[in-house]
Amino acid sequence: MIVLVDSHCHLDAPEFDADRDAVIARARAAGVAAQVIPAIALAGFGKLRELCAGHADLHAAYGLHPMYLAEHRPDHLGALRDWLERERPVAVGECGLDFFVEGLDADEQRRYFSGQLGLAREFELPVIVHARRAVDEVVAAIRRIGGLRGVVHSFSGSAEQARQLWNLDFMIGLGGPVTYERANKLRGIVATMPIEFLLLETDAPDQPLATHRGERNEPAHLREIVATVAALRGGDVADIARATAANARRLFALPPT
Repeated sequence: MIVLVDSHCHLDAPEFDADRDAVIARARAAGVAAQVIPAIALAGFGKLRELCAGHADLHAAYGLHPMYLAEHRPDHLGALRDWLERERPVAVGECGLDFFVEGLDADEQRRYFSGQLGLAREFELPVIVHARRAVDEVVAAIRRIGGLRGVVHSFSGSAEQARQLWNLDFMIGLGGPVTYERANKLRGIVATMPIEFLLLETDAPDQPLATHRGERNEPAHLREIVATVAALRGGDVADIARATAANARRLFALPPT
């Protein structure tokens, strides 16, 4: 049995409310030994804490997602600090910048992102970053704050941008999009990148795989993602699973499985 870590899964999302226990069971049966569950808004922190408290293989991260600006308030950064101090999660996030979705105020995003990077440095926690059409600015922000480590999840940038992140001790997370044959740039990156900077993820319930188009994604599908990555790299599935799981455990200080 291969052992995998889903480094980014929104298992607390309402899409899983009807059958969450079955989803968790399928993930474990597929070899997913741990999942990192990043928050998106303060209103969901309590539900996330309760979910992870009931399962030793689920690990919470707390943050304010840039796509949910309408749910955030300036004082939520202070509330987030309280949660980080009290709960000691595995990471700060999901946070970042999204310049793809229309109507999201860029300056407001920057304020929340910068504040969360500062909290990650203060608490010496890794940061889980969302960067859509914003990788260059994310890299600049990470450099400006300094003393950070983390992952840019669902990476969609260039090979040069990926190298800039590795030079800053940041990993990149890859999932469903890499299974699409037309994703030439992404598949080229994963084929040749240093394995020590790669994390595997599903981003479930979003980003379904090519073999599950139009369906709800779930963490059990990570087994198909690692098979795709192994094929692209010409490597062994078990070796890729072992290396990426070790990367996740190292970054997030996860307990051994």
